[in-house]
Amino acid sequence: MKISGMTCGHCVSSVSKELKEIANVQDVEIILDAKGISTALLKTSGTIEEEALRAAVEEAGYTLESVSN
Repeated sequence: MKISGMTCGHCVSSVSKELKEIANVQDVEIILDAKGISTALLKTSGTIEEEALRAAVEEAGYTLESVSN
């Protein structure tokens, strides 16, 4: 996933926390790009709807730019 608006470790923590609350998300790794678009890598145990991902990222205060499998 590509996420915009993240600039620091607190941002990473907030987004990770929200994403881990989604059913089937086992682990989250975020590669922070404080001046651009950060990347979130998810380890999952099943299918997750894009809308659930978008809602979690927005709940943390950021913007989901894209999702790829």
